[in-house]
Amino acid sequence: MSDTTMASKIEVKHFNFYYGAFHALKDINLSIAENKVTAFIGPSGCGKSTLLRTFNRMYELYNEQRAEGEIWLDGENIVTKTEGVDRLRSKVGMVFQRPTPFPMSIYDNIAYGVRLFEKLPKSELDDRIEWALKKAALWTDVKDKLQDSGFALSGGQQQRVALARVLVLRPKLLLMDEPLSNLDAKLRLHMRSEIRRIQQELEITCLYVTHDQKEALTMSDRIMVMNRGHIDQLGTPMNLYEDPATPFVADFIGQANLLQGKLASVDENGWGHFAVAGKELLARMGKQNPPAIGENALLVVRPENLTMNESDNAIAMRIVNRLFEGDRIDYHVVIEGSGQEKPFSMSVPFLPGTQIIDEGSTVNVSFNPQAGVIIKG
Repeated sequence: MSDTTMASKIEVKHFNFYYGAFHALKDINLSIAENKVTAFIGPSGCGKSTLLRTFNRMYELYNEQRAEGEIWLDGENIVTKTEGVDRLRSKVGMVFQRPTPFPMSIYDNIAYGVRLFEKLPKSELDDRIEWALKKAALWTDVKDKLQDSGFALSGGQQQRVALARVLVLRPKLLLMDEPLSNLDAKLRLHMRSEIRRIQQELEITCLYVTHDQKEALTMSDRIMVMNRGHIDQLGTPMNLYEDPATPFVADFIGQANLLQGKLASVDENGWGHFAVAGKELLARMGKQNPPAIGENALLVVRPENLTMNESDNAIAMRIVNRLFEGDRIDYHVVIEGSGQEKPFSMSVPFLPGTQIIDEGSTVNVSFNPQAGVIIKG
């Protein structure tokens, strides 16, 4: 059986979604790359799972839910589609947060969707199930137990059965709604690489909802950050980390220090001069959302990019707390006279011979201008 699946091309245009009178998704416009993983992230209630479930029209299973706009899947607007909805759902596979097996054998669990949507001879169904279990790296563990209950499997094996149950349908689009959140940390790391391996082998277009930022950064080709029903930013993991469009994205993707100040000027080399507490610091100008000269602005710099040394690009900070984390020391620091009471974080590697700085000490904190970015405040 060939591994390659025909991937889906997806365009979302002016899509809105309502739970009764509540406007859950607001004018979503989105082009989804074929054969790639697009992660949806954002705080609870931002609309990421709601958006995910519109792609197979699961909202039709509930009352008082309404969709408006366009979602184009392989040349069809699935929002207004009235015929062949079951055929559509057979091509859009979904793996849920809880991989609870159906109350039946492992074999019947995986065969369920095929029997619902297709009529296959027993021999072909057997081949398809073996193929799906091998892709989910579960065949060796269960090939002699296919008639056992799915409830006898471990949590990780149940998640693989849920994945095989979708893969057996040979879907064009794979939807995953926080599929690893109920697994322990070690198994979650392993399953990340397994899901990524399967997606790349089969060249499936995958939409992946997660609360775990590291999961999104390591598994996806693009990340879409959602906030209160709309898209704040869509881009590659590196783009979002290095050039956040909004303070929300900067603070949500990884850890970020957001220093409040003003953009004093932009020099002939394109460096922004950021004024804070009587000092000017050099940093990159944000490409997505740059401020105007004289405008209130934010300097975004990650904790790992701050160091304690003398530099032209340094500012005095006072240490108010420190946390020993084994491989690193997290210093909490404040800029005197800046009016910003919330401490910033400076993460320093802990190596043999590293000097520990006492709380209350004032130190010069610097960063490479390339490591900071100035955006609208």
